[in-house]
Amino acid sequence: MNWLKNYLQHTFNPVHMYCRLMDFGVTKSRARRMCAVYERLIYRSLTGAN
Repeated sequence: MNWLKNYLQHTFNPVHMYCRLMDFGVTKSRARRMCAVYERLIYRSLTGAN
């Protein structure tokens, strides 16, 4: 079950999301803003970080 946790942490990591957004053609500044909001609102609550 640990592999699933590691996979999900990697997949939903804001840096990973940033890279995928860049692959889809989103500009750097927009991708950074989107990932910053995503990290604050979603990722931290998923991982339990404050």
